Amino acid sequence: MGLGAVIFDFNGVLVDDESLHFALFRDVLAQEGVRMTEHDYHERYLGYDDRRCFEEALRDAGQATPPGRLDELVERKAARYVAEAGRGLRFFPGAADALEQSAARWPVAICSGALRAEIRYGLQLLGRLDRVTAIISAEDAEKCKPDPQGYLMALDALRSHGHGTGSRAYPLAAVECLVIEDSLAGIISAKGAGMRAVGVTNTYTGPELLDAGADTVIDGLSAFTPEWISAQFGG
Repeated sequence: MGLGAVIFDFNGVLVDDESLHFALFRDVLAQEGVRMTEHDYHERYLGYDDRRCFEEALRDAGQATPPGRLDELVERKAARYVAEAGRGLRFFPGAADALEQSAARWPVAICSGALRAEIRYGLQLLGRLDRVTAIISAEDAEKCKPDPQGYLMALDALRSHGHGTGSRAYPLAAVECLVIEDSLAGIISAKGAGMRAVGVTNTYTGPELLDAGADTVIDGLSAFTPEWISAQFGG
Protein backbone atom coordinates (compact mmCIF):
# COMPACT_ATOMS: atom_id res chain seq x y z
CA MET A 1 0.00 0.00 0.00
CA GLY A 2 1.33 3.44 -0.94
CA LEU A 3 1.36 6.61 1.09
CA GLY A 4 -1.56 8.92 1.74
CA ALA A 5 -0.10 11.41 4.25
CA VAL A 6 3.08 12.53 6.00
CA ILE A 7 3.10 13.44 9.70
CA PHE A 8 5.98 15.38 11.23
CA ASP A 9 6.97 15.59 14.85
CA PHE A 10 8.00 19.16 15.71
CA ASN A 11 10.67 19.56 18.40
CA GLY A 12 13.83 17.71 17.44
CA VAL A 13 12.66 17.16 13.86
CA LEU A 14 11.83 20.59 12.44
CA VAL A 15 12.88 23.00 15.18
CA ASP A 16 16.23 22.56 16.92
CA ASP A 17 15.11 23.51 20.42
CA GLU A 18 15.52 20.41 22.59
CA SER A 19 18.39 22.09 24.42
CA LEU A 20 16.13 25.08 25.11
CA HIS A 21 13.35 22.85 26.45
CA PHE A 22 15.81 21.08 28.72
CA ALA A 23 17.12 24.39 30.08
CA LEU A 24 13.58 25.60 30.79
CA PHE A 25 12.55 22.36 32.49
CA ARG A 26 15.76 22.45 34.54
CA ASP A 27 15.25 26.05 35.64
CA VAL A 28 11.54 25.75 36.46
CA LEU A 29 12.08 22.52 38.38
CA ALA A 30 15.01 24.04 40.27
CA GLN A 31 12.57 26.62 41.63
CA GLU A 32 10.59 23.66 42.99
CA GLY A 33 13.64 22.11 44.62
CA VAL A 34 14.05 19.42 41.95
CA ARG A 35 17.32 18.84 40.11
CA MET A 36 17.21 17.67 36.49
CA THR A 37 20.40 16.88 34.60
CA GLU A 38 20.78 16.76 30.85
CA HIS A 39 21.30 13.00 31.13
CA ASP A 40 18.04 12.70 33.08
CA TYR A 41 16.18 14.66 30.44
CA HIS A 42 17.59 12.69 27.52
CA GLU A 43 17.19 9.25 29.06
CA ARG A 44 14.00 9.65 31.11
CA TYR A 45 11.82 12.54 29.99
CA LEU A 46 12.52 13.45 26.36
CA GLY A 47 9.47 12.72 24.24
CA TYR A 48 6.96 13.60 26.96
CA ASP A 49 4.80 16.69 26.66
CA ASP A 50 5.38 19.46 29.21
CA ARG A 51 2.73 18.30 31.66
CA ARG A 52 3.89 14.69 31.73
CA CYS A 53 7.53 15.74 32.03
CA PHE A 54 6.81 17.89 35.08
CA GLU A 55 4.58 15.18 36.53
CA GLU A 56 7.18 12.44 36.20
CA ALA A 57 10.06 14.62 37.40
CA LEU A 58 8.14 15.67 40.51
CA ARG A 59 7.11 12.09 41.23
CA ASP A 60 10.68 10.90 40.82
CA ALA A 61 11.66 13.52 43.39
CA GLY A 62 8.95 12.34 45.79
CA GLN A 63 6.81 15.46 45.39
CA ALA A 64 3.05 15.79 44.92
CA THR A 65 1.58 16.42 41.47
CA PRO A 66 -1.87 17.99 41.90
CA PRO A 67 -3.41 19.26 38.63
CA GLY A 68 -3.24 22.91 39.66
CA ARG A 69 0.46 22.69 40.36
CA LEU A 70 1.15 21.04 37.01
CA ASP A 71 -0.91 23.70 35.21
CA GLU A 72 1.12 26.45 36.87
CA LEU A 73 4.44 24.85 35.95
CA VAL A 74 3.38 24.38 32.32
CA GLU A 75 2.28 28.02 32.14
CA ARG A 76 5.52 29.22 33.72
CA LYS A 77 7.63 27.28 31.24
CA ALA A 78 5.46 28.38 28.28
CA ALA A 79 5.97 32.04 29.18
CA ARG A 80 9.73 31.50 29.34
CA TYR A 81 9.65 29.69 25.98
CA VAL A 82 7.85 32.59 24.29
CA ALA A 83 10.46 35.01 25.61
CA GLU A 84 13.36 32.85 24.45
CA ALA A 85 11.79 31.96 21.09
CA GLY A 86 11.22 35.64 20.43
CA ARG A 87 14.99 36.04 20.33
CA GLY A 88 15.12 33.51 17.49
CA LEU A 89 14.50 29.82 16.96
CA ARG A 90 16.92 27.45 15.25
CA PHE A 91 15.57 25.08 12.63
CA PHE A 92 17.22 21.97 11.31
CA PRO A 93 18.68 22.27 7.80
CA GLY A 94 16.09 21.31 5.22
CA ALA A 95 13.07 21.79 7.52
CA ALA A 96 11.26 24.29 5.29
CA ASP A 97 11.99 22.29 2.13
CA ALA A 98 10.89 19.01 3.70
CA LEU A 99 7.52 20.52 4.62
CA GLU A 100 7.09 22.24 1.27
CA GLN A 101 8.03 19.24 -0.86
CA SER A 102 6.01 16.78 1.21
CA ALA A 103 2.92 18.99 1.12
CA ALA A 104 3.18 19.22 -2.66
CA ARG A 105 2.63 15.44 -2.84
CA TRP A 106 0.66 14.46 0.25
CA PRO A 107 -1.39 16.10 3.01
CA VAL A 108 0.89 16.99 5.92
CA ALA A 109 0.13 17.03 9.64
CA ILE A 110 2.09 17.87 12.78
CA CYS A 111 1.82 15.64 15.85
CA SER A 112 3.78 16.97 18.79
CA GLY A 113 3.85 17.26 22.54
CA ALA A 114 4.56 20.99 22.13
CA LEU A 115 1.90 23.58 22.82
CA ARG A 116 -0.18 24.68 19.84
CA ALA A 117 1.01 28.29 20.06
CA GLU A 118 4.65 27.13 19.95
CA ILE A 119 4.00 24.96 16.88
CA ARG A 120 2.11 27.68 15.01
CA TYR A 121 4.79 30.25 15.85
CA GLY A 122 7.55 27.99 14.56
CA LEU A 123 5.69 27.17 11.35
CA GLN A 124 5.03 30.87 10.77
CA LEU A 125 8.75 31.61 11.14
CA LEU A 126 9.44 28.87 8.59
CA GLY A 127 6.78 30.31 6.28
CA ARG A 128 5.07 26.93 6.06
CA LEU A 129 2.01 27.21 8.31
CA ASP A 130 -0.29 27.18 5.29
CA ARG A 131 1.24 23.91 4.07
CA VAL A 132 0.07 21.98 7.14
CA THR A 133 -3.39 20.41 7.04
CA ALA A 134 -3.73 19.49 10.72
CA ILE A 135 -1.92 20.09 14.01
CA ILE A 136 -2.21 17.80 17.02
CA SER A 137 -0.60 19.48 20.03
CA ALA A 138 -0.23 18.90 23.77
CA GLU A 139 -3.64 20.47 24.37
CA ASP A 140 -5.36 17.91 22.14
CA ALA A 141 -4.19 14.54 23.43
CA GLU A 142 -4.85 13.40 26.99
CA LYS A 143 -2.04 10.84 26.70
CA CYS A 144 1.40 11.82 25.45
CA LYS A 145 3.94 9.79 23.51
CA PRO A 146 4.80 6.89 23.69
CA ASP A 147 1.03 6.36 23.80
CA PRO A 148 -0.35 6.28 20.21
CA GLN A 149 -3.29 8.59 20.95
CA GLY A 150 -1.75 11.67 19.33
CA TYR A 151 -1.03 9.92 16.05
CA LEU A 152 -4.49 8.34 15.98
CA MET A 153 -5.93 11.83 16.46
CA ALA A 154 -3.77 13.09 13.58
CA LEU A 155 -5.21 10.30 11.41
CA ASP A 156 -8.75 11.34 12.35
CA ALA A 157 -7.94 14.99 11.64
CA LEU A 158 -6.57 14.16 8.19
CA ARG A 159 -9.64 12.08 7.44
CA SER A 160 -11.94 14.88 8.57
CA HIS A 161 -10.27 17.24 6.11
CA GLY A 162 -11.33 14.91 3.31
CA HIS A 163 -7.93 13.40 2.57
CA GLY A 164 -8.07 9.74 1.72
CA THR A 165 -11.69 9.96 0.57
CA GLY A 166 -13.36 11.38 -2.52
CA SER A 167 -12.32 9.37 -5.57
CA ARG A 168 -10.90 6.63 -3.36
CA ALA A 169 -13.07 3.71 -2.31
CA TYR A 170 -11.67 3.65 1.22
CA PRO A 171 -10.65 6.17 3.90
CA LEU A 172 -7.06 6.99 4.76
CA ALA A 173 -5.54 4.04 6.63
CA ALA A 174 -2.98 4.26 9.42
CA VAL A 175 -0.48 2.23 7.41
CA GLU A 176 -0.65 4.86 4.65
CA CYS A 177 0.70 7.50 7.04
CA LEU A 178 4.46 8.07 7.21
CA VAL A 179 5.76 9.61 10.43
CA ILE A 180 9.14 11.26 10.89
CA GLU A 181 10.37 11.32 14.49
CA ASP A 182 13.55 11.99 16.43
CA SER A 183 12.66 10.39 19.79
CA LEU A 184 12.27 6.79 20.88
CA ALA A 185 8.92 7.61 22.48
CA GLY A 186 7.76 9.15 19.22
CA ILE A 187 8.73 6.09 17.18
CA ILE A 188 6.93 3.80 19.64
CA SER A 189 3.87 6.07 19.48
CA ALA A 190 3.74 6.06 15.67
CA LYS A 191 4.22 2.32 15.38
CA GLY A 192 1.60 1.77 18.07
CA ALA A 193 -0.84 3.71 15.88
CA GLY A 194 -0.11 1.31 13.00
CA MET A 195 1.87 3.85 10.96
CA ARG A 196 5.22 3.63 9.22
CA ALA A 197 8.02 5.62 10.81
CA VAL A 198 11.32 7.19 9.80
CA GLY A 199 13.76 8.07 12.53
CA VAL A 200 15.98 11.13 12.03
CA THR A 201 19.23 11.00 13.99
CA ASN A 202 19.00 14.48 15.50
CA THR A 203 18.63 13.20 19.06
CA TYR A 204 19.23 9.43 19.14
CA THR A 205 21.46 7.16 17.10
CA GLY A 206 20.28 5.12 14.16
CA PRO A 207 20.52 1.79 16.03
CA GLU A 208 18.53 3.22 18.97
CA LEU A 209 15.77 4.44 16.64
CA LEU A 210 15.68 1.10 14.80
CA ASP A 211 15.50 -0.76 18.12
CA ALA A 212 12.49 1.41 19.03
CA GLY A 213 10.75 0.22 15.87
CA ALA A 214 11.65 2.71 13.13
CA ASP A 215 11.26 1.26 9.63
CA THR A 216 14.39 3.12 8.52
CA VAL A 217 16.54 6.06 9.59
CA ILE A 218 18.03 9.15 7.97
CA ASP A 219 20.76 11.51 9.15
CA GLY A 220 19.00 14.74 8.27
CA LEU A 221 15.93 16.27 6.64
CA SER A 222 17.82 16.96 3.42
CA ALA A 223 17.39 13.25 2.67
CA PHE A 224 13.63 13.35 3.29
CA THR A 225 12.57 14.12 -0.26
CA PRO A 226 9.45 12.89 -2.11
CA GLU A 227 11.70 10.81 -4.36
CA TRP A 228 13.36 9.09 -1.40
CA ILE A 229 10.00 8.61 0.34
CA SER A 230 8.43 7.08 -2.77
CA ALA A 231 11.41 4.79 -3.33
CA GLN A 232 11.27 3.58 0.26
CA PHE A 233 7.52 3.40 0.89
CA GLY A 234 5.65 3.81 -2.40
CA GLY A 235 4.06 6.95 -3.86
